[in-house]
Amino acid sequence: MVGTAPLTAPWSNWAGNQRGSATAILRPGSPDEVAEAVRDAAATGSRIRVAGSGHSFTAVALADDRRMELSELETGVSVDVARRLVTVPAGMPLRTLNGLLARHGLALPNLGDIDAQTIAGAISTGTHGTGAGYGCLSTFVEALTLVTGTGEVLRCSADEHPDVFAAARVSLGALGVLVDVTLRCVDAFVLHAHERPAALDEVLGDLPTLIGRHDHVEFYWFPYTSRVQVKANDRVPANDRPLSRWRGWLDDDFLSNRVFAGACRLGRAVPALAPGISAVSARALTERRYTGRSDRVFCTPRRVRFVEMEYGLPRAALPEALTALRRIVDGLPFKILFPVEVRFTAADDIWLSHGYGRDNAYIAVHQYVGMPYEPYFQAFEKVTAALGGRPHWGKLHYRDAASLAEAYPRFADFQTVRDRLDPHRVFASAHLTHILGA
Repeated sequence: MVGTAPLTAPWSNWAGNQRGSATAILRPGSPDEVAEAVRDAAATGSRIRVAGSGHSFTAVALADDRRMELSELETGVSVDVARRLVTVPAGMPLRTLNGLLARHGLALPNLGDIDAQTIAGAISTGTHGTGAGYGCLSTFVEALTLVTGTGEVLRCSADEHPDVFAAARVSLGALGVLVDVTLRCVDAFVLHAHERPAALDEVLGDLPTLIGRHDHVEFYWFPYTSRVQVKANDRVPANDRPLSRWRGWLDDDFLSNRVFAGACRLGRAVPALAPGISAVSARALTERRYTGRSDRVFCTPRRVRFVEMEYGLPRAALPEALTALRRIVDGLPFKILFPVEVRFTAADDIWLSHGYGRDNAYIAVHQYVGMPYEPYFQAFEKVTAALGGRPHWGKLHYRDAASLAEAYPRFADFQTVRDRLDPHRVFASAHLTHILGA
């Protein structure tokens, strides 16, 4: 039987900006129990939304009927070191996956900057890292098992149900419940990290060279300044320059979390101090170089709560978008307390991936919790949408199905697969209806 429980506490996401309740919580222990729960929902006209770790800022995981959690789902773990393939439960957190892979001498080719998401949540929203030669995490998916809205269990790959595979790797949970995922990995590797302050104009002027020179590069612009912090990660043969425990604590825990949290609270209480806080932040993180296990370099702790919007843009549009963003920030009636993050990814062929058919630059804007943000995000979205921008599915945006259909060339194909796999809209929600249509 599917494990169920009445809701005893309201659900909220990590940022606290999405809150709701459900009529029941479903905790299936096997794919068969997932299928049973789906068939029951279809028969009774009920709806199911799957919730992972709550690291999306949108209402994509919000349930107003039945909420399904995959923490107890057991599908087994299979690691094929020779072929560099691993099959794991879709509800496994990325942090757990990274540890599993390391124990077998493997790693994911790329990661984002946090590892708290479940695998299903990360790939369903198009989670990505940075690196001109790498697509989002969904591009590492070799196969997946999906329980559809009719309770059918489909094993999908490029050779088996290829249309479903093209749609389900970034699906927002609209096609079914992911129960397991097969990922193509690489041999475990070491990264050399170089983090340094720089001038924004200097970075933009040398951007093609900067992107081409490094395996992974990103930068953070500090509002009200002309300064950025550049982060470049490159594969090296040996972990011969590990970050000392003291320096790691100082930069990643004390300065980036504890001191920054205090600065944000001060800026929220006295907004006029925000430009000065941003200027101090731009100078506080000095240059450093170190080596480490890939996932430990890619991922950093994020304990200061914020809300976020992120847009993927054609790479050539980045300078224009940043120029407009600086004008927006300067003209707002309130202050911005978080830096702006810029990353890069390669084109892919996944229908609802932000990188479908093009190399992207990503701009992510943030605001500290409890501070106003909607005019900032809406103004930024207006600029990026006009430049061909596609919103990150896990980050806040205001687009609807009609405008998104213009941004994604295979939007209609996705809808066709959705109609076939979930004809009764078991996995629908108010949020999905808004962005995908009824």
